[in-house]
Amino acid sequence: MTAATTKTADRSTWGAVATMYRLTTGHRASVVVATVLTLAGSALGLAQPLVARNIVDASGHGRTFWPLLALLATLFATEAATGAVGRFVLERMGEGVVRGLRHSLIGRLLRLEMSQYQQHRTGDLISRVTTDTTLLRDVVSQALVDLVTGALAAAGAVVLMAWIDPLLLLLVALTVATAAAVVASLLKGIRAASAHMQGSVGAVAAELERALGALPMVRVHRAEDREATRIGKRVDAAYDAGVRTAKLASVMSPAVELAVQGSFLLVLVIGGLRVNGHANSLGDLVAFLLYASYLVLPLSSVFRAVGLMQRGMGAYQRIAQALGLPAEPAEYVEPLDLVEPVERAAPDVSIARAAVPKRVERTGTGETPALALHDVHFGYVPDRPVLNGVSFTVPHHGQVALVGRSGAGKSTIFALVARFYEPDSGTLLFDGRPAAELSRGACRTRIAVVDQNTHVVHGSLRDNITYAVPGAGDAEVRRVVELAQLDGVVRRLPGGLSGVLGERGNTLSAGERQRVALARALLARPALLLLDEPTSHLDAINETALTTLMKEAAQECALLVIAHRLSTVRHADRIIVLESGRTVASGPHEELLTTSSSYRALAAGQMLRPADGTSGAAAAAHGRPGTP
Repeated sequence: MTAATTKTADRSTWGAVATMYRLTTGHRASVVVATVLTLAGSALGLAQPLVARNIVDASGHGRTFWPLLALLATLFATEAATGAVGRFVLERMGEGVVRGLRHSLIGRLLRLEMSQYQQHRTGDLISRVTTDTTLLRDVVSQALVDLVTGALAAAGAVVLMAWIDPLLLLLVALTVATAAAVVASLLKGIRAASAHMQGSVGAVAAELERALGALPMVRVHRAEDREATRIGKRVDAAYDAGVRTAKLASVMSPAVELAVQGSFLLVLVIGGLRVNGHANSLGDLVAFLLYASYLVLPLSSVFRAVGLMQRGMGAYQRIAQALGLPAEPAEYVEPLDLVEPVERAAPDVSIARAAVPKRVERTGTGETPALALHDVHFGYVPDRPVLNGVSFTVPHHGQVALVGRSGAGKSTIFALVARFYEPDSGTLLFDGRPAAELSRGACRTRIAVVDQNTHVVHGSLRDNITYAVPGAGDAEVRRVVELAQLDGVVRRLPGGLSGVLGERGNTLSAGERQRVALARALLARPALLLLDEPTSHLDAINETALTTLMKEAAQECALLVIAHRLSTVRHADRIIVLESGRTVASGPHEELLTTSSSYRALAAGQMLRPADGTSGAAAAAHGRPGTP
């Protein structure tokens, strides 16, 4: 099911029926059972007026009619039981269809290309999983079968009415046809209004998610009323669309009811005259009136089902659009012929081991780089490049730092390494293998990322630390807790490692959240660790501890660090200087202070005044590092 399918789909009622029927794939047996049971109940209902006619005629002629009364009661009870079972089967089938749609949507939304999240708001995407699928459940579980069984039941009633009195049937048909013409003129407007209403509800969810996601900022700036007004406008738009839908739907129901009631009165008047003229018996008139009243339910269900289907098509189009958005492939397994296990310390720890692709290319140093970028160009939008020919390598051990002004392309390089985006040109290599030859999952199994915007999910501290390695043992968890200096957090939380963190980790400080992310990354034992401003939320003591930890980690894996603090940069084995999306210098700290004016400017802007009173800029000019 794709967005293209929706665009070309037949917009008529029959097109909507065909679309809804396709949604029941995998549940056709339930549809058949429910349809049979509903039709059986309808048949039992159609038999009741005939029995009632015989009861009236028998009573008029003085014959015994108690057995007929018992039969009528049995028919009524059986019809009720059959209808109840059929309705349950339908409701269960509708829930099954919705479950399948939600599974598909969730799987798709979690794997969308990263660019799609910039084009579609999160709250609106979520509403397609919740409100849109709920509306479709009502359509599938009610409208589809109601349309079929209602039409068949109405046809059966019409046939029997024609058998009893064709003239009276003609009067009923004329009034019903008038109502049908009114309903048909409203259907297109109902579909458009419903689609607008679903979109407005999605906009409400998106605006609310925006405000709640930045609630501390909203509170500090006293913007609750402004946000409430902003979201309220979306609520008002949803209200207007809902009222328009209700207005159109409200015209449909009276049109059907007036047609049926009008036909009932005509039958009563003209049928009574025909009984007085001995053209029909009283039993015939009673039976015909019962069929006319019985016709109300199936006809109402048919018209209601048609209107509901038009509303459902609006929800279906939004769901189909989401399922048609570009997504990453669902393959996340490293090809077996590319890997060999890396032996680690503490072999008794049951955790997933990092997989390192076999060496396929040697450099002048005798080893293939863990990561290499060759003349990489990239832009998030056409004709607005962010990277303009970036080239550098990261060895398997040691620390490489990326420095540069804001907007130089540092975070974009991380996004490319994580395969969130693909370069416009140039080559990205993991252990000498072009990334394009590997699946995204194969590349991501080798890396771990500690982002500047640290992500902590609702759950326990242990859940967050073991997110990448759910089967990690206690010994390995304790190891990374100590390395990340989380002992104090464990002691403070009620329940320790099992203590539940709040939404987005709001029970932790910014520095603690960063250390949780660091512990999570270290637990995965990556071959390449990406650190984005790892010391930005740390105090001086914890920053020193983290610097020591980074040195130790660099002995086991490659570190690529985005840093602005000079204290972090100085300890890097090599520093890559970026400027306007290009690599303009590369080397250790002391060397770059001498050879790179760009780096000297960056260093001077971040160095504190040394103890001897010399300014940071002067120290940089003389090739001496300032005091961090």
